[in-house]
Amino acid sequence: MGQFALNLLALVVTALSLAPSFAHVLEALPRLTAWSPELWREATVFGGQFQLFAVVGAPLDIGAILVPATLAYVLRNDRPAFRFAAAGAVLFAASLVVWMGWVAPANRVLATWRPGPVPEDFFLIRNRWETGHMVIAAIKLTGFVAVALSVLTSRSRGMPAR
Repeated sequence: MGQFALNLLALVVTALSLAPSFAHVLEALPRLTAWSPELWREATVFGGQFQLFAVVGAPLDIGAILVPATLAYVLRNDRPAFRFAAAGAVLFAASLVVWMGWVAPANRVLATWRPGPVPEDFFLIRNRWETGHMVIAAIKLTGFVAVALSVLTSRSRGMPAR
């Protein structure tokens, strides 16, 4: 794979990993301030709204670690670009660690919820789930910027000839 293709792949994969996380941020205000507990539970737990986030998002999250790591390896002799690419890989890995430690425990609780009365721990679990996604989006945005800076500061961007 050429340098240009690897640069482009790194930007696309990290952008696609960031996109669902940013969507969570855009949804958060009404979900936290206007939605009733019943609506939040129905949409989040029972409505299947986030099924594709796991099916499509999980492979993208892994790719958003591996592709910038590969880019960092390729750019190992171009220090500024290498550092940005490595930082991007580390930040996307950190977002996955945060998901495992912050959001996944809430998901395990959500998986036990059944139709009927809203659980007593609703606000605790909802807030953990929502804030975890916001933190992840911030980490991924920082990672995306690092990958973009890697591409922009690389001595050899691998641009195809005109």
